[in-house]
Amino acid sequence: MKKLNVIMVYSTDGEKILMCRRTKEPYMGKFNLVGGKVEKDENELEAAYRELNEETGITNKDINLKHVMNFQYKISDMELELFAGKLKNNVNLIEELNKLYWVSKDENFFDFDKFAGEGNIGHMLQQVEMNKEYFIDDEN
Repeated sequence: MKKLNVIMVYSTDGEKILMCRRTKEPYMGKFNLVGGKVEKDENELEAAYRELNEETGITNKDINLKHVMNFQYKISDMELELFAGKLKNNVNLIEELNKLYWVSKDENFFDFDKFAGEGNIGHMLQQVEMNKEYFIDDEN
């Protein structure tokens, strides 16, 4: 099964989510969470930090990521892992392929015309916000 990850990075004040605008399909032109492929010999957390660093320049010194949930897509033989965390300090973002944006967490992430994932980003955000004290507010 192919494994992918997405990372929900909150700004230091917890009010914005870091997103990229896709430059290729799927979801070309839409906002998406940053993330990528989990390599065969990596554990999930290592892969999340590696992808986050490659796509944004954010390191494990800047953020504590926590594993939130997985989605299994049986027909596609793919698993998507969600990690979330809040930046400890402001960082200078380094874009890899996709332009990066800070988007208000109050946006309608269920807007299929603007955001990738057919509403999955909205669902993920709801889950993180419902358990915010664990995923975002806890700095350990």
